[in-house]
Amino acid sequence: MTGSTKAMGVVTVGALVAVTGYTVVLGSNGWLWFSWVVLGLSTLGMVASRGN
Repeated sequence: MTGSTKAMGVVTVGALVAVTGYTVVLGSNGWLWFSWVVLGLSTLGMVASRGN
């Protein structure tokens, strides 16, 4: 993996922690979870494209 892919992975995991914390403290927000899913899919796409 390149540096940008690793950075994207770190951001994705950090966003998951932040969204989970927000959900625990303030309640669920569908837009936050939707945004995290889009970010996660983008990260998976980057990992898959770097593997080829």
